[in-house]
Amino acid sequence: MRSLVTIGVIVGILLLLLMGGCSSYNTFVTEEEQVENAWSKVESAYQERADLIPNLVNTVRGSAEFERGTLTDVVEARAKATSVNVNANELTPENIQRFQEAQGELSSSLSRLLVSVERYPELRTTSAFTQLQSQLEGIENRIRVERNRYNDAATQFNTQVRRFPGTIFASVFGFEQKAQFQAEEGSQRAPTVEF
Repeated sequence: MRSLVTIGVIVGILLLLLMGGCSSYNTFVTEEEQVENAWSKVESAYQERADLIPNLVNTVRGSAEFERGTLTDVVEARAKATSVNVNANELTPENIQRFQEAQGELSSSLSRLLVSVERYPELRTTSAFTQLQSQLEGIENRIRVERNRYNDAATQFNTQVRRFPGTIFASVFGFEQKAQFQAEEGSQRAPTVEF
């Protein structure tokens, strides 16, 4: 009789562990899918920006005697940014940083392009340029939104991976934390404005 009770207790504990493991696994899968979905939206927003750049460069090139170096920088930064791809299963801090650096270079070159355009008032008044500039501003806003949504999804997933007893099941099933976007270096310092 005593051995039946012991066997019953052991079976009960094993069933609880099995149910807990299944529940944790399903939660990890759901959360990971949400992270991957959010990542694909980030990539889509960046791709939309990359697709707009050739039209912007051609409009600028066709409308002004523009600095060739600035246009070349934008085209090269676009090529580099589109060549850096991060698989949703490889969202490590190093890969996110590599992706973010390539996109940051493109953002910098676009900023230099838009500053250079200020010297060409006739270009700023063309409808093609103003439309493209407006679309670019909208895309930049979408990128910020999608990056924030990705970070939210990654935070939720990472919380599940780190909580007890989920952390045990996460290590057993091979689920690891997802990296997040960080502020770009130097962005915490406010720019100096002088009049």
